[in-house]
Amino acid sequence: MSESKGIPIYSLDKFKPIAGSKFPYQVEVFDANRHFEVQYPHRHDFFEVLFLTQGSGIHVIDSNEYVVKPPCVFFLSPGQAHKLELSKDIAGYIFLFTAEFYLLDRSNKNKLLEYPFFFNLKQENPPLSLTNSSDVDFLISLFKKGCEVMEQEGSQEFANSLLDLILNTCERLYPHEQLAVEKGKGHLMVKRFRELIEEKYQLNLSVKEYADMLNVTENHLTHTVKLLTGKTSKELVFDKQVLEIKRLLKHTDLSVSQISLQLGFKDQSYFSKFFKKFTGQTPNAYRDESLKST
Repeated sequence: MSESKGIPIYSLDKFKPIAGSKFPYQVEVFDANRHFEVQYPHRHDFFEVLFLTQGSGIHVIDSNEYVVKPPCVFFLSPGQAHKLELSKDIAGYIFLFTAEFYLLDRSNKNKLLEYPFFFNLKQENPPLSLTNSSDVDFLISLFKKGCEVMEQEGSQEFANSLLDLILNTCERLYPHEQLAVEKGKGHLMVKRFRELIEEKYQLNLSVKEYADMLNVTENHLTHTVKLLTGKTSKELVFDKQVLEIKRLLKHTDLSVSQISLQLGFKDQSYFSKFFKKFTGQTPNAYRDESLKST
């Protein structure tokens, strides 16, 4: 198990090799020698682009498990829990950045949400598989230049332009069928809704309260969410709550009552009934089964 406080959430400073670095981003070579004292699974409060060029392994993001088959690119949004199990010959690059860094001086403040691989509407995070060697070489050149900028403490504006080019290149290579889903009418509102759920899930808010934050009616929100995801707004909120309960039961030693309080359930009896309704198991039964399988 990890720690009694729950799954840790790390800020960008935790991953900077130079203590005290004030850059709101970090780009570097990713290999078996890259080591930071972090627990798995963990979450970030920043965005991550992980470009792998060789090696193998497993990358678990939220409740989804993906096989690592380089060359490929993984994307992580703030709040997502992930766990990496990689071979010793793993190699590639990683770009970590805050939303504030990327959106600095941009007139379109929704730009990050417009990328199909952040806050994915289907709540999945499959890697972008690269099949063209020229695309791989181009991305390598961009990441290498980013590493040089870090070493030389170059301008943040240049690093921002490199990141923009990396993200736009990945969007160009993203599967067309997924792009159609992610860029449909109302997709930004639904992505913002998912972003708010990630930020506020511990408050146990109602769908109406989320709708008020988005300046739309509850019915409009639910209709649009259903149209784009196949689920209701309430189901997305419940999915997030159930996922967090599972994580805390499996990866921490918090008691059921502590988890109930942490996630905004004041009544432990209702909390247990809520979890059993969606999983068919009591919290303790799920924990016992999870521990046996590890």
